[in-house]
Amino acid sequence: MKNKTSVIGITITIIILIIIVVVSNLGTSQMQTFQTVVSKLFMPFQNGYVYIKNKITGNEQQISDISLLKNENSSLREENSKLKEQVRELEILKSENNTLKEYVNLKNKYADYNTVPANVIERSYSNYDKIIIINVGKNDGIDEDMPVISESGLVGRVLSVTDSTAKVQTIIDTASTVSATISTSEESILLKGTLSDNKKLRATSIPVETSILQGDEVVTSGFGGIFPKGILIGTISEVVNTKNELDRYANVNPATDFSKLETVLVITQQ
Repeated sequence: MKNKTSVIGITITIIILIIIVVVSNLGTSQMQTFQTVVSKLFMPFQNGYVYIKNKITGNEQQISDISLLKNENSSLREENSKLKEQVRELEILKSENNTLKEYVNLKNKYADYNTVPANVIERSYSNYDKIIIINVGKNDGIDEDMPVISESGLVGRVLSVTDSTAKVQTIIDTASTVSATISTSEESILLKGTLSDNKKLRATSIPVETSILQGDEVVTSGFGGIFPKGILIGTISEVVNTKNELDRYANVNPATDFSKLETVLVITQQ
C-alpha cells in the first residue's frame, strides 16, 4: 500500500516537473497558445466564480435597498399620520372659529335681548314631533317656554330642561302654533307645522280683508307671551284660495334650515 502511494506521488511530481520544464522552454508564441488553452480551460470556473460573486453582491445590495425602502416607507407613514392629525386639528379650529362667528353674529343681531348661546346636540324628527336637544339647561339659566332663535330666524321654544340640557319644540312640529303677522299687514295669523311636509309651515286664520301674496315675509306678532315681536319666521311660498274665503291658507318656507341647524340662542329675558 505504501509502495503504491509512493509511486503515485513520484508520478505526480514528475508530471509537474515536466510541465514546468515544457513551459519554461516554450517560445513566446507557444507560451501565448498555452496561456490561451489554460485560459479556456479555467474560463468556465472563472465565469462561475464571478457570477456567484456578483449574485451574492447583488443580493446584498437588494437586501440593503429593501431595508432602505422599509425605513423610508415607515418614515412616510409617520409623516402622513402627522399631516392627517394636523388637518384634523385645523378642521376643528375652523369649525370652532365658524361657531364663534355665528355666536357673535347672533349676539349682534339680537343685542336687545339677554341670550345664552347653545349647540344642537341631538335631533328627533318623526312624522309628528320635530324636537332638538341643546347643550344648555337650568345651570345656564334656561327655563321652559323660553324662545329659541337662529341667525336666520325663529327656531321654537323650550319644552323642558335638565341641569345641562334643554328640549326644544321647533316651529315645524305639528303641535307647534305661533302667532304671526305678514309684512304687508298688521293682522295676526297662525302658523303650524304640517304632517305632509316637515320643511313647510301652514298659515291659517287669515282675515278676509288681509292681502297676502307669494314672497311676503312672516314675522312673530308678539302675542301669546312667548315669542317677542318682529322675529323672522319665513316667507310665503304659495297662497291657496278655497270656496270659503275664511278657509284659505298659505304655505310658508321657514327662514331656518332645520336640517343644518347647529348653533342657536335662547332668549332668557325680553
